[in-house]
Amino acid sequence: MSQHAAEITHRLVSSPGGRIHLAEQGTGPLVLLVHGFPESWYSWRHQLPVLAAAGYRAVAIDVRGYGRSSKPTATDAYRMLDLVEDNVSVVHALGEESVVVIGHDWGATIAANSALLRPEVFRAVGLLSVPYTPRGGPRPSNVFAQMDGDEEFYVSYFQQPGRAEAEIEPDVRGWLAGFYAALSADTMPQPGAPDPHFVSRNGTLRDRFPAGRLPAWLSESDLDVYAGEFERTGLTGALNRYRNMDRDWEDLAAFDGAPITQPSVFIGGNLDASTTWLADAINAYPVTLPGLISSHLLDGCGHWIQQERPAEVNRLLTDWLAALPA
Repeated sequence: MSQHAAEITHRLVSSPGGRIHLAEQGTGPLVLLVHGFPESWYSWRHQLPVLAAAGYRAVAIDVRGYGRSSKPTATDAYRMLDLVEDNVSVVHALGEESVVVIGHDWGATIAANSALLRPEVFRAVGLLSVPYTPRGGPRPSNVFAQMDGDEEFYVSYFQQPGRAEAEIEPDVRGWLAGFYAALSADTMPQPGAPDPHFVSRNGTLRDRFPAGRLPAWLSESDLDVYAGEFERTGLTGALNRYRNMDRDWEDLAAFDGAPITQPSVFIGGNLDASTTWLADAINAYPVTLPGLISSHLLDGCGHWIQQERPAEVNRLLTDWLAALPA
């Protein structure tokens, strides 16, 4: 683990779904860090000490279904409303009333909805890699089905319980290594190669992963940390987030098209499919994120932005935090 790991304290706090594991470092205003798929609190290992040194109480959680947090058995226990309430529970368990929330990947969507649904708790929001896209449009499963064509989009592939688990769990470490490499700037497939976000009919995602080289940001020991957690927990809790997108669409109908008005920041990589496919969402920020302080696309950066480019991300985050109203 990181050389800073000894300075981090770990604890479990109560939540509506059982308990949430968190890693904490520093004192000062609370900054809540929410990871994405397939990661854990450990994806913030480069941010925790820097935020602590800048005068913040940095707290990185294991999202429900991951790591040492509770893993309810029901698929519908992973809907967005539940994950927002987990975040609220963490804030209150730490003795705070309001917080800055920062998320990456699915964590960015969880952070955005936390700010949208509970603005009295989440006073500012940072989004990494995945832009804010207000609820709206057709049912998500219908959208993904239309993307399939001759191949199947990975979100559609993840929908059936047990299907992706059967691919991943026999070799968690190898699958994670390939997945991380497929979306990293220095190891992703070259332009024109088969897209790793899609699955050939009767194929697997892994068929299109790069093999034989880890991305520069991921050491063997880092991979051991991630693999060790998922070998212990399995992947169902993590994959259940994808299996609730239609439920979220129904649950959040009252927020159709709603903007997030709190102070915000967006940081993405220009080689990340999340920023290229959702370029229109970024262009819409004057309407959807009227409190946006700054937006950044890092050249030559892939999806795992706070791990691929920690120094730049840390500088942008600390500058943004310093600019927030007290």
